[in-house]
Amino acid sequence: MSSENQEVAATEQAPALSGDTNTPTQNTDWKASLSDEIRNEKSLENISDIESLAKGYVHAQRLVGADKIPVPNKFATEEDWNKVYEKLGRPNDPTGYKFNLPEDKTVDEAALKGFAEQAHKLGLLPTQADGVVKFYNDMIGQELSEANSIAEAARNKATTELKTEWGQAFDQKIAAANQVVASVFPQGFMSMNMEDGTKLGDNPAVIKAFAMLAERMGEDKIVQGDGPIMQTPKQIDKEINSLTAPGSAYWDKNHPGHQDAVAEVLALREQKQTV
Repeated sequence: MSSENQEVAATEQAPALSGDTNTPTQNTDWKASLSDEIRNEKSLENISDIESLAKGYVHAQRLVGADKIPVPNKFATEEDWNKVYEKLGRPNDPTGYKFNLPEDKTVDEAALKGFAEQAHKLGLLPTQADGVVKFYNDMIGQELSEANSIAEAARNKATTELKTEWGQAFDQKIAAANQVVASVFPQGFMSMNMEDGTKLGDNPAVIKAFAMLAERMGEDKIVQGDGPIMQTPKQIDKEINSLTAPGSAYWDKNHPGHQDAVAEVLALREQKQTV
Protein backbone atom coordinates (compact mmCIF):
# COMPACT_ATOMS: atom_id res chain seq x y z
CA MET A 1 0.00 0.00 0.00
CA SER A 2 1.28 3.41 -0.93
CA SER A 3 1.91 6.03 1.71
CA GLU A 4 -0.93 8.08 0.30
CA ASN A 5 -3.42 5.26 0.67
CA GLN A 6 -2.22 4.59 4.22
CA GLU A 7 -2.93 8.21 5.21
CA VAL A 8 -6.45 8.01 3.80
CA ALA A 9 -7.15 4.78 5.71
CA ALA A 10 -5.84 6.24 8.96
CA THR A 11 -8.01 9.27 8.49
CA GLU A 12 -11.12 7.13 8.01
CA GLN A 13 -10.33 5.10 11.13
CA ALA A 14 -9.57 8.08 13.47
CA PRO A 15 -12.39 9.10 15.85
CA ALA A 16 -14.01 12.50 15.63
CA LEU A 17 -12.48 15.06 18.03
CA SER A 18 -15.52 17.30 18.44
CA GLY A 19 -17.77 17.06 21.60
CA ASP A 20 -17.63 14.59 24.50
CA THR A 21 -16.35 11.28 23.23
CA ASN A 22 -17.46 9.35 26.33
CA THR A 23 -21.07 10.58 26.93
CA PRO A 24 -23.88 10.21 24.46
CA THR A 25 -26.21 13.14 23.85
CA GLN A 26 -28.74 13.33 26.79
CA ASN A 27 -32.43 14.11 26.54
CA THR A 28 -33.08 17.33 28.56
CA ASP A 29 -36.69 16.22 29.31
CA TRP A 30 -36.10 13.63 32.00
CA LYS A 31 -39.77 12.64 31.97
CA ALA A 32 -39.72 11.67 28.28
CA SER A 33 -39.14 8.00 29.06
CA LEU A 34 -42.03 7.83 31.51
CA SER A 35 -45.48 6.55 30.64
CA ASP A 36 -48.16 9.15 29.96
CA GLU A 37 -49.92 8.34 33.23
CA ILE A 38 -46.80 9.03 35.32
CA ARG A 39 -45.46 11.86 33.17
CA ASN A 40 -48.67 13.88 33.59
CA GLU A 41 -48.79 13.46 37.36
CA LYS A 42 -49.26 16.90 38.96
CA SER A 43 -46.86 16.14 41.79
CA LEU A 44 -44.03 16.02 39.22
CA GLU A 45 -44.72 19.42 37.65
CA ASN A 46 -42.24 21.31 39.84
CA ILE A 47 -39.46 18.70 39.63
CA SER A 48 -37.00 19.94 37.03
CA ASP A 49 -34.49 17.07 36.90
CA ILE A 50 -33.53 13.64 38.18
CA GLU A 51 -31.56 15.05 41.12
CA SER A 52 -34.60 16.95 42.43
CA LEU A 53 -36.67 13.78 42.12
CA ALA A 54 -34.03 11.83 44.04
CA LYS A 55 -33.91 14.43 46.84
CA GLY A 56 -37.67 14.27 47.22
CA TYR A 57 -37.58 10.49 47.41
CA VAL A 58 -34.82 10.50 50.04
CA HIS A 59 -36.73 13.02 52.14
CA ALA A 60 -39.90 10.92 51.94
CA GLN A 61 -37.99 7.82 53.02
CA ARG A 62 -36.64 9.64 56.06
CA LEU A 63 -40.20 10.41 57.13
CA VAL A 64 -41.15 6.74 57.03
CA GLY A 65 -41.48 5.53 60.60
CA ALA A 66 -41.57 9.05 62.06
CA ASP A 67 -44.18 9.86 64.73
CA LYS A 68 -47.02 11.15 62.61
CA ILE A 69 -50.43 12.38 63.81
CA PRO A 70 -53.32 11.36 61.55
CA VAL A 71 -56.05 13.95 61.08
CA PRO A 72 -59.41 12.52 62.17
CA ASN A 73 -62.22 12.64 59.65
CA LYS A 74 -65.85 13.53 60.22
CA PHE A 75 -66.56 10.02 61.48
CA ALA A 76 -63.93 10.18 64.20
CA THR A 77 -65.03 9.36 67.73
CA GLU A 78 -64.24 11.29 70.91
CA GLU A 79 -61.61 8.67 71.67
CA ASP A 80 -59.96 9.28 68.29
CA TRP A 81 -59.76 13.00 69.02
CA ASN A 82 -58.41 12.39 72.53
CA LYS A 83 -55.53 10.41 71.04
CA VAL A 84 -54.71 13.35 68.78
CA TYR A 85 -54.91 15.85 71.67
CA GLU A 86 -52.60 13.71 73.78
CA LYS A 87 -49.99 13.49 71.02
CA LEU A 88 -50.17 17.25 70.52
CA GLY A 89 -49.42 17.84 74.20
CA ARG A 90 -52.72 18.22 76.03
CA PRO A 91 -52.37 17.63 79.81
CA ASN A 92 -53.54 14.31 81.19
CA ASP A 93 -56.30 16.05 83.14
CA PRO A 94 -57.61 19.60 83.74
CA THR A 95 -55.34 20.10 86.75
CA GLY A 96 -52.37 20.05 84.38
CA TYR A 97 -53.13 23.55 83.12
CA LYS A 98 -51.09 26.36 84.70
CA PHE A 99 -52.25 29.93 84.27
CA ASN A 100 -49.95 32.94 84.62
CA LEU A 101 -52.26 35.42 86.33
CA PRO A 102 -51.21 38.78 87.85
CA GLU A 103 -50.55 38.47 91.57
CA ASP A 104 -52.63 41.56 92.36
CA LYS A 105 -55.76 40.17 90.71
CA THR A 106 -58.53 38.42 92.61
CA VAL A 107 -59.04 35.00 91.05
CA ASP A 108 -62.39 33.26 90.79
CA GLU A 109 -61.16 29.73 91.50
CA ALA A 110 -64.48 28.12 90.59
CA ALA A 111 -64.60 29.88 87.21
CA LEU A 112 -60.96 29.02 86.51
CA LYS A 113 -61.56 25.37 87.35
CA GLY A 114 -64.59 25.29 85.06
CA PHE A 115 -62.57 26.81 82.23
CA ALA A 116 -59.76 24.25 82.71
CA GLU A 117 -62.28 21.40 82.44
CA GLN A 118 -63.74 22.84 79.25
CA ALA A 119 -60.28 23.52 77.80
CA HIS A 120 -59.30 19.89 78.43
CA LYS A 121 -62.47 18.66 76.79
CA LEU A 122 -61.77 20.81 73.71
CA GLY A 123 -58.18 19.62 73.50
CA LEU A 124 -56.47 22.94 74.15
CA LEU A 125 -52.72 22.87 74.70
CA PRO A 126 -51.37 24.52 77.88
CA THR A 127 -50.08 27.56 75.96
CA GLN A 128 -53.41 27.96 74.19
CA ALA A 129 -55.44 27.76 77.40
CA ASP A 130 -53.13 30.19 79.16
CA GLY A 131 -53.38 32.56 76.19
CA VAL A 132 -57.19 32.52 76.32
CA VAL A 133 -57.18 33.28 80.05
CA LYS A 134 -54.69 36.12 79.56
CA PHE A 135 -56.76 37.62 76.74
CA TYR A 136 -59.94 37.45 78.82
CA ASN A 137 -58.21 38.89 81.88
CA ASP A 138 -56.76 41.80 79.87
CA MET A 139 -60.11 42.50 78.22
CA ILE A 140 -61.97 42.52 81.54
CA GLY A 141 -59.28 44.73 83.09
CA GLN A 142 -59.63 47.27 80.30
CA GLU A 143 -63.43 47.25 80.55
CA LEU A 144 -63.27 47.78 84.31
CA SER A 145 -60.82 50.63 83.89
CA GLU A 146 -63.07 52.33 81.34
CA ALA A 147 -66.14 51.77 83.53
CA ASN A 148 -64.38 53.26 86.55
CA SER A 149 -63.37 56.31 84.53
CA ILE A 150 -66.96 56.83 83.35
CA ALA A 151 -68.31 56.40 86.90
CA GLU A 152 -65.76 58.80 88.39
CA ALA A 153 -66.54 61.47 85.79
CA ALA A 154 -70.28 61.09 86.45
CA ARG A 155 -69.75 61.24 90.22
CA ASN A 156 -67.68 64.44 89.99
CA LYS A 157 -70.23 66.03 87.67
CA ALA A 158 -73.12 65.16 90.01
CA THR A 159 -71.23 66.46 93.06
CA THR A 160 -70.47 69.77 91.37
CA GLU A 161 -74.06 70.19 90.19
CA LEU A 162 -75.62 69.37 93.57
CA LYS A 163 -73.16 71.49 95.56
CA THR A 164 -74.02 74.43 93.32
CA GLU A 165 -77.74 73.89 93.84
CA TRP A 166 -77.74 72.91 97.53
CA GLY A 167 -74.84 74.96 98.86
CA GLN A 168 -74.13 74.27 102.55
CA ALA A 169 -77.06 71.89 102.70
CA PHE A 170 -75.21 69.45 100.41
CA ASP A 171 -73.86 67.11 103.11
CA GLN A 172 -77.17 66.97 104.98
CA LYS A 173 -79.15 66.35 101.79
CA ILE A 174 -76.82 63.53 100.76
CA ALA A 175 -76.97 61.96 104.21
CA ALA A 176 -80.77 62.16 104.23
CA ALA A 177 -81.03 60.64 100.75
CA ASN A 178 -78.65 57.80 101.69
CA GLN A 179 -80.66 57.02 104.81
CA VAL A 180 -83.88 56.74 102.82
CA VAL A 181 -82.21 54.41 100.33
CA ALA A 182 -80.74 52.25 103.11
CA SER A 183 -84.13 51.94 104.80
CA VAL A 184 -86.01 50.92 101.65
CA PHE A 185 -83.64 49.22 99.20
CA PRO A 186 -81.10 46.38 99.54
CA GLN A 187 -77.39 47.11 99.89
CA GLY A 188 -75.73 47.99 96.60
CA PHE A 189 -78.90 49.42 95.06
CA MET A 190 -77.30 52.79 94.28
CA SER A 191 -74.29 51.01 92.70
CA MET A 192 -76.40 49.50 89.95
CA ASN A 193 -75.16 50.36 86.46
CA MET A 194 -77.32 52.38 84.11
CA GLU A 195 -77.42 52.03 80.31
CA ASP A 196 -74.81 54.77 79.80
CA GLY A 197 -72.32 53.03 82.11
CA THR A 198 -72.83 55.37 85.07
CA LYS A 199 -74.12 54.22 88.45
CA LEU A 200 -77.58 54.95 89.76
CA GLY A 201 -76.14 56.75 92.78
CA ASP A 202 -74.19 59.16 90.57
CA ASN A 203 -77.27 60.48 88.82
CA PRO A 204 -78.22 63.96 90.13
CA ALA A 205 -81.92 63.46 89.38
CA VAL A 206 -82.00 60.23 91.38
CA ILE A 207 -80.15 61.78 94.32
CA LYS A 208 -82.47 64.80 94.36
CA ALA A 209 -85.52 62.55 94.25
CA PHE A 210 -84.39 60.64 97.35
CA ALA A 211 -83.41 63.87 99.10
CA MET A 212 -86.89 65.23 98.44
CA LEU A 213 -88.42 62.01 99.68
CA ALA A 214 -86.32 62.25 102.84
CA GLU A 215 -87.52 65.79 103.40
CA ARG A 216 -91.15 64.77 103.08
CA MET A 217 -90.62 61.82 105.39
CA GLY A 218 -88.86 63.98 107.96
CA GLU A 219 -85.64 62.00 107.56
CA ASP A 220 -83.61 65.21 107.59
CA LYS A 221 -84.40 65.59 111.30
CA ILE A 222 -82.99 62.18 112.00
CA VAL A 223 -79.65 62.76 110.29
CA GLN A 224 -79.09 66.34 111.43
CA GLY A 225 -78.10 65.48 115.00
CA ASP A 226 -77.45 68.49 117.20
CA GLY A 227 -76.24 70.74 114.36
CA PRO A 228 -78.35 73.39 112.62
CA ILE A 229 -80.61 72.33 109.81
CA MET A 230 -79.12 73.70 106.59
CA GLN A 231 -81.34 74.81 103.74
CA THR A 232 -80.78 75.19 100.05
CA PRO A 233 -80.89 78.68 98.47
CA LYS A 234 -84.30 77.84 96.99
CA GLN A 235 -85.65 76.83 100.38
CA ILE A 236 -84.35 80.05 101.92
CA ASP A 237 -85.97 82.16 99.20
CA LYS A 238 -89.22 80.31 99.65
CA GLU A 239 -89.22 80.97 103.40
CA ILE A 240 -88.28 84.65 102.94
CA ASN A 241 -91.10 85.10 100.43
CA SER A 242 -93.52 83.54 102.90
CA LEU A 243 -92.38 85.82 105.75
CA THR A 244 -92.48 88.94 103.61
CA ALA A 245 -95.79 88.28 101.90
CA PRO A 246 -98.18 91.29 101.70
CA GLY A 247 -100.16 91.73 104.91
CA SER A 248 -97.70 89.68 106.98
CA ALA A 249 -96.23 90.71 110.35
CA TYR A 250 -93.04 91.69 108.57
CA TRP A 251 -94.77 94.79 107.10
CA ASP A 252 -96.96 95.65 110.08
CA LYS A 253 -94.94 97.45 112.75
CA ASN A 254 -97.86 97.25 115.15
CA HIS A 255 -98.05 93.46 114.85
CA PRO A 256 -96.72 91.67 117.95
CA GLY A 257 -94.66 89.35 115.76
CA HIS A 258 -93.16 92.13 113.62
CA GLN A 259 -89.74 92.19 115.30
CA ASP A 260 -89.41 88.40 115.18
CA ALA A 261 -90.35 88.32 111.50
CA VAL A 262 -87.80 91.02 110.61
CA ALA A 263 -85.09 89.25 112.62
CA GLU A 264 -85.84 85.93 110.96
CA VAL A 265 -85.76 87.41 107.46
CA LEU A 266 -82.42 89.08 108.19
CA ALA A 267 -81.05 85.79 109.51
CA LEU A 268 -82.25 83.96 106.41
CA ARG A 269 -80.68 86.54 104.08
CA GLU A 270 -77.41 86.29 105.99
CA GLN A 271 -77.55 82.51 105.75
CA LYS A 272 -78.14 82.73 102.01
CA GLN A 273 -75.00 84.85 101.60
CA THR A 274 -72.90 82.03 103.06
CA VAL A 275 -74.48 79.24 100.99
